[in-house]
Amino acid sequence: MAYTHVAHDCRIGNHVVLSNAVNMAGHVTIEDWAIIGGIVPIHQFVCIGAHAFVGGGSRVSQDVPPYCRAAGVPPRLYGLNSVGLERRGFPAESRKYLKRAYRILFQSGLNVSQGIDRVESEVRQVPEVRHFLDFIRNSERGIILG
Repeated sequence: MAYTHVAHDCRIGNHVVLSNAVNMAGHVTIEDWAIIGGIVPIHQFVCIGAHAFVGGGSRVSQDVPPYCRAAGVPPRLYGLNSVGLERRGFPAESRKYLKRAYRILFQSGLNVSQGIDRVESEVRQVPEVRHFLDFIRNSERGIILG
Protein backbone atom coordinates (compact mmCIF):
# COMPACT_ATOMS: atom_id res chain seq x y z
CA MET A 1 0.00 0.00 0.00
CA ALA A 2 1.01 3.65 -0.13
CA TYR A 3 4.09 4.95 1.68
CA THR A 4 5.26 1.56 2.94
CA HIS A 5 9.03 1.30 3.39
CA VAL A 6 10.92 -1.99 3.31
CA ALA A 7 14.54 -1.42 4.32
CA HIS A 8 17.62 -3.49 3.52
CA ASP A 9 17.82 -7.21 4.27
CA CYS A 10 14.15 -7.57 5.23
CA ARG A 11 12.42 -10.90 4.68
CA ILE A 12 8.69 -10.85 4.01
CA GLY A 13 6.73 -14.09 3.79
CA ASN A 14 3.88 -14.97 1.48
CA HIS A 15 0.41 -13.40 1.75
CA VAL A 16 1.59 -10.67 4.15
CA VAL A 17 -0.50 -7.48 4.32
CA LEU A 18 1.43 -4.25 4.98
CA SER A 19 -1.04 -1.38 5.36
CA ASN A 20 -0.32 2.27 4.57
CA ALA A 21 2.79 3.85 6.09
CA VAL A 22 4.33 0.70 7.57
CA ASN A 23 8.04 1.47 8.00
CA MET A 24 10.41 -1.44 8.48
CA ALA A 25 14.01 -0.91 9.55
CA GLY A 26 16.72 -3.27 8.32
CA HIS A 27 16.76 -7.02 8.90
CA VAL A 28 13.05 -7.28 9.83
CA THR A 29 11.42 -10.67 9.26
CA ILE A 30 7.68 -11.05 8.75
CA GLU A 31 6.41 -14.61 8.41
CA ASP A 32 3.58 -15.82 6.15
CA TRP A 33 0.03 -14.46 6.49
CA ALA A 34 0.87 -11.72 9.00
CA ILE A 35 -1.15 -8.49 8.85
CA ILE A 36 0.39 -5.16 9.86
CA GLY A 37 -1.97 -2.19 10.38
CA GLY A 38 -1.26 1.32 9.15
CA ILE A 39 1.34 3.75 10.46
CA VAL A 40 3.42 1.08 12.20
CA PRO A 41 7.19 1.51 12.58
CA ILE A 42 9.06 -1.78 13.07
CA HIS A 43 12.48 -1.72 14.77
CA GLN A 44 15.48 -3.39 13.14
CA PHE A 45 15.89 -7.15 13.65
CA VAL A 46 12.26 -7.61 14.83
CA CYS A 47 10.46 -10.80 13.82
CA ILE A 48 6.70 -10.93 13.39
CA GLY A 49 5.32 -14.45 13.43
CA ALA A 50 3.04 -16.23 11.00
CA HIS A 51 -0.66 -15.29 11.17
CA ALA A 52 0.07 -12.49 13.65
CA PHE A 53 -1.94 -9.27 13.59
CA VAL A 54 -0.38 -5.93 14.57
CA GLY A 55 -2.85 -3.09 15.16
CA GLY A 56 -2.47 0.23 13.41
CA GLY A 57 -0.44 2.93 15.12
CA SER A 58 1.59 0.44 17.16
CA ARG A 59 5.35 0.87 17.57
CA VAL A 60 6.94 -2.57 17.34
CA SER A 61 10.35 -2.91 18.98
CA GLN A 62 10.18 -6.57 20.06
CA ASP A 63 9.12 -9.80 18.37
CA VAL A 64 5.43 -10.59 17.93
CA PRO A 65 4.75 -14.32 18.41
CA PRO A 66 2.95 -16.21 15.66
CA TYR A 67 -0.85 -16.47 15.82
CA CYS A 68 -1.12 -13.50 18.23
CA ARG A 69 -2.65 -10.02 18.17
CA ALA A 70 -0.55 -7.07 19.34
CA ALA A 71 -1.38 -3.37 19.53
CA GLY A 72 -0.53 -0.15 21.31
CA VAL A 73 2.39 2.07 22.26
CA PRO A 74 4.12 0.27 23.78
CA PRO A 75 2.43 -2.75 22.22
CA ARG A 76 1.05 -5.61 24.25
CA LEU A 77 -0.47 -8.92 23.31
CA TYR A 78 -4.25 -9.16 23.14
CA GLY A 79 -4.70 -12.90 22.77
CA LEU A 80 -4.65 -15.12 19.75
CA ASN A 81 -5.67 -13.97 16.30
CA SER A 82 -8.67 -16.31 16.64
CA VAL A 83 -10.72 -14.79 13.83
CA GLY A 84 -7.76 -14.92 11.44
CA LEU A 85 -7.00 -18.53 12.35
CA GLU A 86 -10.60 -19.58 11.82
CA ARG A 87 -10.79 -17.72 8.49
CA ARG A 88 -7.56 -19.43 7.37
CA GLY A 89 -9.11 -22.83 8.09
CA PHE A 90 -7.06 -23.92 11.09
CA PRO A 91 -8.67 -27.00 12.67
CA ALA A 92 -10.57 -26.44 15.92
CA GLU A 93 -8.19 -28.85 17.67
CA SER A 94 -5.12 -26.80 16.71
CA ARG A 95 -6.81 -23.58 17.81
CA LYS A 96 -7.70 -25.19 21.15
CA TYR A 97 -4.09 -26.25 21.82
CA LEU A 98 -2.74 -22.85 20.77
CA LYS A 99 -5.18 -21.16 23.14
CA ARG A 100 -4.06 -23.38 25.99
CA ALA A 101 -0.38 -22.71 25.19
CA TYR A 102 -1.03 -18.95 25.03
CA ARG A 103 -2.77 -18.95 28.41
CA ILE A 104 0.05 -20.89 30.06
CA LEU A 105 2.76 -18.66 28.57
CA PHE A 106 1.15 -15.26 29.04
CA GLN A 107 -1.56 -15.53 31.70
CA SER A 108 -0.26 -18.01 34.29
CA GLY A 109 2.30 -15.78 36.03
CA LEU A 110 5.19 -18.03 34.98
CA ASN A 111 8.30 -16.60 33.39
CA VAL A 112 8.82 -17.45 29.72
CA SER A 113 11.19 -20.41 30.23
CA GLN A 114 8.92 -21.91 32.90
CA GLY A 115 5.93 -21.38 30.61
CA ILE A 116 7.65 -23.11 27.70
CA ASP A 117 8.52 -26.09 29.92
CA ARG A 118 4.94 -26.32 31.15
CA VAL A 119 3.45 -26.07 27.64
CA GLU A 120 5.82 -28.79 26.44
CA SER A 121 4.68 -31.10 29.22
CA GLU A 122 0.96 -30.29 29.28
CA VAL A 123 -0.13 -29.30 25.77
CA ARG A 124 -0.31 -31.58 22.75
CA GLN A 125 2.52 -30.65 20.38
CA VAL A 126 0.60 -30.06 17.15
CA PRO A 127 2.68 -28.28 14.47
CA GLU A 128 1.23 -24.85 15.35
CA VAL A 129 2.15 -25.20 19.03
CA ARG A 130 5.67 -26.35 18.11
CA HIS A 131 6.10 -23.32 15.81
CA PHE A 132 4.74 -21.02 18.54
CA LEU A 133 7.22 -22.38 21.11
CA ASP A 134 10.19 -22.45 18.71
CA PHE A 135 9.56 -18.83 17.72
CA ILE A 136 9.48 -17.70 21.36
CA ARG A 137 12.48 -19.83 22.32
CA ASN A 138 14.56 -18.43 19.43
CA SER A 139 13.60 -14.77 19.85
CA GLU A 140 16.66 -12.53 19.94
CA ARG A 141 14.97 -9.19 20.70
CA GLY A 142 12.55 -10.57 23.25
CA ILE A 143 8.83 -10.92 22.74
CA ILE A 144 6.00 -8.51 23.34
CA LEU A 145 4.11 -9.59 26.46
CA GLY A 146 0.47 -9.31 27.46
